[in-house]
Amino acid sequence: MSEFMSTQIQLVSRPTGWPTHENFRTVAVAHDALRPGQVRVRNEFVSVDPYMRGRMNDVRSYVAPFALGETIPGGAIGRVVESAAEGVPVGAVVLHQHGWSDTVQDDASTFRVVPDVPGVPLSLRLHVLGMTGLTAYVGLTAIAGMREGDTVFVSGAAGAVGTAAGQIAKLLGAKRVIGSAGSPEKVALLTEKYGYDAAFNYKDGDVRAQLAEAAPDGIDVYFDNVGGDHLEAALDAFNDGGRAALCGAIAVYNTTGKTPGPDNMANIITRGLTLQGFTLGAYLHLAPEFQERMTAWFAAGEISYDETIADGIENTVDAFLDMMRGANTGKMLVRV
Repeated sequence: MSEFMSTQIQLVSRPTGWPTHENFRTVAVAHDALRPGQVRVRNEFVSVDPYMRGRMNDVRSYVAPFALGETIPGGAIGRVVESAAEGVPVGAVVLHQHGWSDTVQDDASTFRVVPDVPGVPLSLRLHVLGMTGLTAYVGLTAIAGMREGDTVFVSGAAGAVGTAAGQIAKLLGAKRVIGSAGSPEKVALLTEKYGYDAAFNYKDGDVRAQLAEAAPDGIDVYFDNVGGDHLEAALDAFNDGGRAALCGAIAVYNTTGKTPGPDNMANIITRGLTLQGFTLGAYLHLAPEFQERMTAWFAAGEISYDETIADGIENTVDAFLDMMRGANTGKMLVRV
């Protein structure tokens, strides 16, 4: 077999505040010959995601921090180019968590073979047809208990999870879906492409006032990707018995000091609110239910999506930093 090389992106220091290129390095790794049970994979797409910023810190969380000097793990999809594993042939499409690398060699058990469906881009399995879509579905159903007729507010609505959450909420029977985004173009996209009934630019002014105007009758469900002033706004806008699925808090991921909490927490008591944080790992049992419903919705033409794509594994860090600054619409990906 020919020599097999990987270009890999590693974390070499822990960021203070916003990450910089100095926190990362690019290395070339030569792989030994395949051992029985191993496969070699050339990635086609690599994912960059907001949660990765938290794992760059050496703090207690729901999962261990990224190790210094090792390749950053995360979602990727590619094709098997050599195989010494029964049942995983050359040409098979595989999902995995080996992360920021152009090629991968490892045990076949660390990859999941997925169908290569004509007309369905492989990249979609890293977002709307994959973990991103499942995150939106779990947050709305298992966490927030969304019911038909609810009014739903989604923060960070033009990102990968937000665009999925808005569409799923409408398909599940939400009466009204409201989103926030960071530019006029993204606001227009939410209402014109993604079925949001109303949207506003959080950079235009007070988020509480804008949400109150967009939801004069209050909200029942809040899907939180942002935290900070968006969570405060939701606490003001909640109807009695409101429910929040706390998925992310990108507003505070790169802060260096203590972040003050909402000033209206008493509303949780007086309005009987439920706020629940979640991470997807505890809800993977819902993946078959999600796949069945999302596959049907997608086949019926009821799901839209956007991708912001950077080309080349060497541009992965730039893609990650751009995503953290909100430069993406929909899912941010690296095309290897």
